[in-house]
Amino acid sequence: MSETTDQTTPAHDSALQTWATFLQAHSSVVRRLEAELESETGMSLADYDVLVTLARAGRTLRMSDLADRVVLSRSGMTRRVDRLEGVGLVERRECATDRRGAFAHLTDAGLARLQQVGPVHLRGIERHFTSRLDPVELDRLQNALSKVACADT
Repeated sequence: MSETTDQTTPAHDSALQTWATFLQAHSSVVRRLEAELESETGMSLADYDVLVTLARAGRTLRMSDLADRVVLSRSGMTRRVDRLEGVGLVERRECATDRRGAFAHLTDAGLARLQQVGPVHLRGIERHFTSRLDPVELDRLQNALSKVACADT
């Protein structure tokens, strides 16, 4: 086999297993968090993600920036914001300098709902993630994942 097609070294196998384990862990934790949040609060994890992202940004973001910053999914952001707007948690605002641009703004009701739902989500993170790792493991994992998250593409 040529050097470019033979990828079955022990190091390569270990790297691929690490990747697969990361994906399985992420999927498993997200599924559990989603189910708990939905059953206990009636809010989807994706909606929660939008509200948290707006809150962290000072309550207002351009729609395109919101789509770039959400952790879970960019897809359907316009419909998601429409739905959140329909229940009074977010409002859409026009951009004064660019009529094509729009902003999503976290309403007072949205902030209150976020404060209500937040403890359920944080409890889930503790139950399904942080409590399963000791402080040294959490620190190492944070450092390792930061290298990946901040890498130039």
